Amino acid sequence: MLDQETLHKITGRAVNQIIVEEEFTQLLQTGKPLRLKMGFDPSRPDIHLGHVVGLRKLRQLQELGHQVILIVGDWTAQIGDPSDQSATRPMLTHEEVVSNAESYMRQFFKVVDQTRTQAVWQSEWFGKFGLADVISLTRRFTVAQFLQRDDFAKRCSAHQPIAITELLYPLLQAYDSVQIEADVEFGGTDQMFNLLVGRELQGMMGQRPQQCFLMPILVGTDGVQKMSKSLNNYIAVEDHPNDMYGKIMSLPDTLIMEYYEYLTDVPDNELVEMAKAMQVQSVNPMELKKKLAFDITSQFHGGAESQQAERYFEGVVQRKETPESVELFSAPDLHKDGPLYILETLIQSSVAKSKTEAKRLIQQGAVEVDGTKVTSDKLELHEGNLIKIGKRRYMKIVGNDNQDRSKEVK
Repeated sequence: MLDQETLHKITGRAVNQIIVEEEFTQLLQTGKPLRLKMGFDPSRPDIHLGHVVGLRKLRQLQELGHQVILIVGDWTAQIGDPSDQSATRPMLTHEEVVSNAESYMRQFFKVVDQTRTQAVWQSEWFGKFGLADVISLTRRFTVAQFLQRDDFAKRCSAHQPIAITELLYPLLQAYDSVQIEADVEFGGTDQMFNLLVGRELQGMMGQRPQQCFLMPILVGTDGVQKMSKSLNNYIAVEDHPNDMYGKIMSLPDTLIMEYYEYLTDVPDNELVEMAKAMQVQSVNPMELKKKLAFDITSQFHGGAESQQAERYFEGVVQRKETPESVELFSAPDLHKDGPLYILETLIQSSVAKSKTEAKRLIQQGAVEVDGTKVTSDKLELHEGNLIKIGKRRYMKIVGNDNQDRSKEVK
């Protein structure tokens, strides 16, 4: 029997909804090892902290003796999950899927215990599927049922196309649950429909319906939209320690407690005290963010790298100290010919060969000024600004007393 503290950690923290929570709790209390399903479509090779919210939950359950079944969606990835999409997604080649899957799993096991995980590819069963199998599967649901799904309903009402292959996606994901006899399936709130189809299909095929464990959506560094690579508001698990620490420090104060709850093991009673302290303004949010940044960075890079990242942030970002090695960009007419903008600076310094390339770097989130990601090519620069391009290149704006743009400060 699990104690109430452990049970609350599993079901009450960093959880949006469990369907059905009472049944899930009863399964946990039996002590029987559960088969925990987590599927992923390797349509992209990177994992960010938004994914880590669910991965941490898997790790917690593994430590209680349960087994993770990782479904590599090599078939569904070639269809593309329509969740939150306004149009059909392009199909990937098998080679792209395999390459992305290898990268994904390397990052996946930075959080989840590889020794307690069984990875299986959908092609193990769908590779044997024939037309008769597909028809048999589609007969179990109606088009009307699938059009109830929120994104399908919106596109249908807007007269946007819905490919038949997209209607197959939830069926294929559901059939995965049947094949591995999943006890619990994990996914974000945007996956609710797919998880429920799996639960229903299992019941139709004589299995005990899986429990649906829905994870909350993590808001990205912009403080508004969900964390996403396409929105350039993400923190990747393979970010350099300096980048990871700095991005966390750039979070709006309103996200501090959410990140603590979803991404750390700081006890609930301490979180309550932190929240109260922030409410009455008896603590500087910067100090809480530093502890948060150190905690999360340590999870992926260790304590020593996190300490270095903290020193870097305090020195370079807060005290405006020069890094160990940085290029100098001299602007002799800085105070004569009007503002100096980031776009022109990237071109004049040979960081970018053209305006198009410079804009692309900014749009990809690859440019920061004084620790803050640049979002506009109209950003005005001033003497002393430290520009970071990518993970390794730094450039400092100096005045007309230094004409040598290639000089480095050690």
